[in-house]
Amino acid sequence: MLALQNLTLRRSARTLLENVSVTIHSGQRVGVIGKNGVGKSTLFAAIRRELMPDGGSIDLSKNVIVANVSQDTPALEQAAIEYALDGDIELRQLESRIADLEQRLEMHATDADVDALVKAHDRLAMIDGYAAKARAAQLLHGLGFVPSKQDHPVASFSGGWRMRLNLARALLRRSDLLLLDEPTNHLDMDASLWLQEELMVFPGTLLLISHDREFLDAVCTHTLHLERESATLYVGGYSQFERQRAERLSQQAMTHEKQQQRVAHLQSFINRFKTHASKARQAQSRIKALERMEMVAPVLAENEFDFSFRKPEKVPSPLIHITHGQVGYTGKPLLTKLKLSLQPGERVALLGANGVGKSTLMKSLAGTMPFLGGEIVRSPDLKVGYYAQHQLEQLDPQASGFLHLRRLDPKASEQSLRDYLGQFAFHGERQMEPIAPFSGGEKARLALALVVYQRPNMLLLDEPTNHLDLEMRQALEMAINDYPGAVVLVSHDRHLVQNVCDTLWRVADGTCAPFDGDLDDYAAWLRDERRKAQRGESAARKTAAAASTPAPVVVAAAVEAPKPAVSKADNKANREAIRTLDKQIAKLTAELAKLDQALADPGIYEASRRAEAQKLQQRQAAARAELAAAEEQWLELSEG
Repeated sequence: MLALQNLTLRRSARTLLENVSVTIHSGQRVGVIGKNGVGKSTLFAAIRRELMPDGGSIDLSKNVIVANVSQDTPALEQAAIEYALDGDIELRQLESRIADLEQRLEMHATDADVDALVKAHDRLAMIDGYAAKARAAQLLHGLGFVPSKQDHPVASFSGGWRMRLNLARALLRRSDLLLLDEPTNHLDMDASLWLQEELMVFPGTLLLISHDREFLDAVCTHTLHLERESATLYVGGYSQFERQRAERLSQQAMTHEKQQQRVAHLQSFINRFKTHASKARQAQSRIKALERMEMVAPVLAENEFDFSFRKPEKVPSPLIHITHGQVGYTGKPLLTKLKLSLQPGERVALLGANGVGKSTLMKSLAGTMPFLGGEIVRSPDLKVGYYAQHQLEQLDPQASGFLHLRRLDPKASEQSLRDYLGQFAFHGERQMEPIAPFSGGEKARLALALVVYQRPNMLLLDEPTNHLDLEMRQALEMAINDYPGAVVLVSHDRHLVQNVCDTLWRVADGTCAPFDGDLDDYAAWLRDERRKAQRGESAARKTAAAASTPAPVVVAAAVEAPKPAVSKADNKANREAIRTLDKQIAKLTAELAKLDQALADPGIYEASRRAEAQKLQQRQAAARAELAAAEEQWLELSEG
């Protein structure tokens, strides 16, 4: 499918990848990981032919259709669902061709035109084009667009929602190779969980850049690790990568140590006897042995990012207590009947779709947006640190990190401010440089440093992991766990939520209340809610179809037909059928997991096993189709 042959990529004078050779096979779902700035997005740009390699080549199989998420969305008056459907290029081409042929047939019909029209309709049916709009509506719903907003113009949506539309376009295109660069950055956890399930059954080849380890573990069959101008492909998701890499580094360290002992022994002999005539031949032999030896590189320590939050001067209890609270905008409360209390040491995650009021609640807790009503009791010693969702936009691009900090604390000594910035991995002249050219990760790090500098005892973090790589997220997790104050967190990063928060609050239906369960329970609850919504939409479509069908002419007096009684036997048969389908769905899901595992083995793609690989891929496609049919039948029976 995709082969990198001795690939070298550079940006300006900096080498990102050098002599990299990797082969990605059809059907593999590959997580592309590495620190910020290592070259992940540059690699994607090279695969898309947007830049030429500085050496080597990128070879794609013939006729491969590549899909990716555009970063630009014009402010169009076109309906959101139609904009998303434009991603299916073949569908739009067929629709245009059919319209053109039908127009020509109205004017002058030829046999060739009739044949062409029949073929176009056949192809449209083959790609399930007649149901394309329903599929698009379901996909947009999964990404958080409620049905009432799917016909709104693209221009009416904010930048984050437009990025979701671009993601929908990429998913609607029937591609062989899908490139996704941080697709969850603009998603809430609800949409992120939905996208995870979609990608798990994606039939093509997937390259996914992500710093969300739970997402990578769930979706990916392989992991491509970019590090120090090289790339290594591992089998399995992120957790398997971590274990395999640790084992490889341990083995490399042992081999290096043994080799260094051997080198020291040979060098000692050479130094002792190279001037002795009787030992000259042996010394020369050892010199040649050293020259021929292929040296094992030492394991270089990673410059791991590590920091801690400054301890608050006071930690009162409770920090804030809310009864009958209301938040929102004047005359338009989003959340009511709030009964919340925060104690020191509490770790709370807010769950819910975008637009339900999570960020508004955070602003009210921070004091930047007043509560609309209720009894709000704040401790006199409450000190809030608020990291807003768009915190990076509040930074001064022309100011240095040092100047940002100096503005917060004009009386602090230069050395103390420099020492503090050093804790967040800003060193030397980097502290004095304007931040405009800084990476998103560096700006996020600085913004976080500014928030916690004033020793808050309540931290409000709204999507703090956007732009942070895996190492920085791990450091943030450790810092939060060591922090003695209270934390309220909004994040789509499930690993961070799972490892930091012990309380979940669900924001929905105009209020905020504790959720009884963990994130796995929340994911299961979301799946059930989606099934209910699908059943409701299916019932609505059936009702609409029935309403549009002309009623039969009745000559006799209208008599209401009695409703057919549902016998106990029918109910029992229905339940039995559902139980049978449950077993079938479980069996197919397990079979697909085994097929994914078998196809994740690089050995399966060797020339001698090509027939076996094709057979497994065919069964995988068939099993996916059977699973979809079983789930549809399950939904129909459940509606009854």
